[in-house]
Amino acid sequence: MTRKPRAADNRAMPSFLFHNATLIDGTGADPRSRTSVLVEDGRIARIVAADAITPPRDATSIDCSGRFLLPGLTDAHVHFGATEADGRVTRPLAAYALKVARFIEETLDQGFTTVRDAGGLDPAWARVVEQGLLRGPRILPSGAFLSQTGGHGDWRAAHQDEVEQPIGGLLAGSAIVDGPDEVRRAARDQLRRGATQIKVMASGGAASPTDPIDATQFTVEELRAAVEEADVRSTYVLAHAYHPRSIANCLEAGVRSIEHGNLLDEETAKRMAAAGAFLVPTLVTYEVLDERANELGIPAHVAEKIRYVGRTGEQSVRIAMQAGVRIGSGSDLLGAPMAEKARELVLQARVLGPMGAIVAATRTNAELFGLADRIGTIAEGKDADLIVVDGDPLADIHVLADAARVRLVVKTGAVVKETDRG
Repeated sequence: MTRKPRAADNRAMPSFLFHNATLIDGTGADPRSRTSVLVEDGRIARIVAADAITPPRDATSIDCSGRFLLPGLTDAHVHFGATEADGRVTRPLAAYALKVARFIEETLDQGFTTVRDAGGLDPAWARVVEQGLLRGPRILPSGAFLSQTGGHGDWRAAHQDEVEQPIGGLLAGSAIVDGPDEVRRAARDQLRRGATQIKVMASGGAASPTDPIDATQFTVEELRAAVEEADVRSTYVLAHAYHPRSIANCLEAGVRSIEHGNLLDEETAKRMAAAGAFLVPTLVTYEVLDERANELGIPAHVAEKIRYVGRTGEQSVRIAMQAGVRIGSGSDLLGAPMAEKARELVLQARVLGPMGAIVAATRTNAELFGLADRIGTIAEGKDADLIVVDGDPLADIHVLADAARVRLVVKTGAVVKETDRG
């Protein structure tokens, strides 16, 4: 059974007692067995031993015996607006809108209560979810990608001149900009439209048609213009960047979040750690696209680029971990494969261990988002973003990659998914 969101009203939110669970709180601390969590007014009110609390009369008690209670998962790199696996936007636009809505709802049912859209999705979708018109996780939209001409966000074929235009309130697409002034103007416009952070393309990419992977894109001055505009709004820039030179340019400009980083080296990793920058690996996208390239219609030259960067992704995470870089969690899946986004935790666990992968997808992402005071860990006073799962994810991290085993999802104190118990 899936519960639909209640219409907003002025009544107090219902209280819940999640009783007798094994608690994994997202901090990296050892699990706590026989623990109960009381939720009141959308927040975590008490965390106590199961035998030390009597359910309040006005609280609904949910028996979690034999199950594990975790913070809601987060994903720092989704692309809800890329509705086809090759990055295209589905046509007609009515079909596009229906697909976006389905991907958003499915993501909540997979146990993700907060996601950062890493470009392409109009911020209006975040507002639609916030208003309760669509079931979904909390969405932090980046708006349009900022790309230089011929960069990773420039999806024109070599013979094309026209840039596909955004459709306000529906589709953000890309902003093709050159020079610091154009970058500054575009960043300001995305923030005006509701972006919560700015996304730039700082290196070549696998799927874009005219740029090699090792291309360094945007100058430091251009990147700095985006960073300065984000800073004015007390936010930050995330950058698509694969190789050391592009990452180094981003660090010099003040970029906070490096996406992918598959070709990261030890020297650059140390610079990232010193700068306090985050790495958001996206290992699952390379694995899925390599497995299903033919089925998904991925062109051969794109598949080869995917394999090239995919081979070194796991090693880049290891290099970053050894350097002390803060490692977040993102999936970067496009189209139907978005249903497999929680496999990212399985792949990261090969390097970070199961607990490290859980922390990356909870506490560390929350720190990256600037929301650590609200989400990411189960602590008294924080928003009640919680999931209850069948099975021990520390013994078998695949538990979190199976939406059927995510039995209950709570977002800001509201039960938004509940399957039959037993």
